[in-house]
Amino acid sequence: KKTADLINEKKIEGISYINDESDREGMRIVIILKRDATSNVVLNKLFKYTQLQNSFNVNNISLVNGRPRSLTLKQMISYFVKHRHRVILRRTKYELEQAKKRAHILEGLLVALDNLDEVIKLIRESKTPDEAKTGLIKNFELTEIQAKAILDMRLHRLTGLEREKIREEYKNLMNLIEHLNDILSNESLQMKIIRDELFEIKEKFGDERKTEIVPNVEEFDPEDFYADEDMVITISRLGYIKRTPLAEFRRQGRGGIGSRGGTTRDEDFLEHLYIASMHNTMLFFSKNGKCYWLKVYQIPEGSRTSKGRAIQNILNIEPNDFVRAYINVQKLDDEEYINNNFIILGTKKGVIKKTTLEAYSRPRQNGINAINIREGDELLEAKLTNGNHEIMMAVRSGRAIRFHESKVRPMGRTASGVRGITLGSGNDEVIGMVTVEEEKENILVVAEKGYGKRSRIGDYRITNRGGKGVKTLNITEKTGKLIAMKGVLDTDDLMIINRSGLAIRVAVSELRVMGRTTQGVRLINLKEDDSIAAVAYVKVNNEDEPENNSESSESPENEEK
Repeated sequence: KKTADLINEKKIEGISYINDESDREGMRIVIILKRDATSNVVLNKLFKYTQLQNSFNVNNISLVNGRPRSLTLKQMISYFVKHRHRVILRRTKYELEQAKKRAHILEGLLVALDNLDEVIKLIRESKTPDEAKTGLIKNFELTEIQAKAILDMRLHRLTGLEREKIREEYKNLMNLIEHLNDILSNESLQMKIIRDELFEIKEKFGDERKTEIVPNVEEFDPEDFYADEDMVITISRLGYIKRTPLAEFRRQGRGGIGSRGGTTRDEDFLEHLYIASMHNTMLFFSKNGKCYWLKVYQIPEGSRTSKGRAIQNILNIEPNDFVRAYINVQKLDDEEYINNNFIILGTKKGVIKKTTLEAYSRPRQNGINAINIREGDELLEAKLTNGNHEIMMAVRSGRAIRFHESKVRPMGRTASGVRGITLGSGNDEVIGMVTVEEEKENILVVAEKGYGKRSRIGDYRITNRGGKGVKTLNITEKTGKLIAMKGVLDTDDLMIINRSGLAIRVAVSELRVMGRTTQGVRLINLKEDDSIAAVAYVKVNNEDEPENNSESSESPENEEK
């Protein structure tokens, strides 16, 4: 019933049916999962919230030498063995004493049996029992106990058969006495007896253990309660964040209207869109140059149309700051990994900085300074590299530069960085930074009025850092200024969100490769007063199927039809 209540309260999800099939043969609970449920996640939640797995704490208070003490399991066993050892010694000494007493009596009886005629004659001639006892002691050198045992012996013990029984009993007693003496003088033999007796008790009274004794019960990692699924993470201009399963976003053809990617206030709009898996660690980099840590599952989940939650309520971020870039990492505890990988930071004013990942491997609740931002500048991008990448930076005026990562030396975490690209005149600024390891990728550029294209990386010549770069898009009034630059493959999808909250997902393969200086093609139809807010690329799952681009879905109801 408790499990059913947890399912109804949605504390445990993914279960479609539960049935108790327990009978006299034993306990059996059958749980049927929903088609899309992750079995390990459901099982971990059952372990956590039900009595499917339980721990019992034991307060092991015992009297040790008359004083109460709290003992560990090992100490309890040690004291129990010592107790059993003392019991064996006391028991053996008692049995030895009793055996010696009995042997002493039997020795007297054997003397009487060996001198039967003289004993009978002495008893018959004695006037009283005391006189007979005194005569036995004097004539046969017996003790008072032996003499009394002879006088108390019944006549039937004088038969031949009984006489042999007495001799056999005496022989066995002497062997027993020898064995008991061996026990008292041999500690190994004493421990063997303890062991044998415990096994005897186990065989006689033991049954199968129904619980398991373990050194310690590890607390569940929060990751155990979440399937490692891909998520779309969106952040609005006013700092609202949420995660939505990637599967909720359908692929559409180029030029489609798009599906709603989020509901925002009138004065707000979606500005950042990221793709990450649930178990990843995300490094958030703010415009003021600070770095924060967060697991993806710690981000509140929301539907495509929900607003999300203020990021200030999740990260300890300053009121005048907001997130500009993030990096997915999975091995912050791997020394080799964090010392051989680097974080490249780029600012709007064209500054670039390189730092080892090790400098970001110790999460702090209040974040750390990632780069010293100069006055009037802001952090724009953060990328993870292995030291062998090439770096491309693009500016609003439509120019881009390409240079090798080795041109930027590693610096300390609080350094300001060096010049990556020289800006054009006016209000020019960097709009994107890409790192590539080989020329398999294409460069995708998008302008603010919905135009974009992809070009070969080889079309951009390698130069030294700090130059003005070459033209990457023919900027016109029709296209608007450059707003984004991404490195993409044919197998990727492109996710575009405009400032009114509409999202469109387009296959990169639908965009033909064009010359570096061309204007490009329309990627999304925008209203006259609308523009692009954010662009990201998506790794395609095998389950993704293209849909007819004539199907628009501005609400969840339209999508279900």
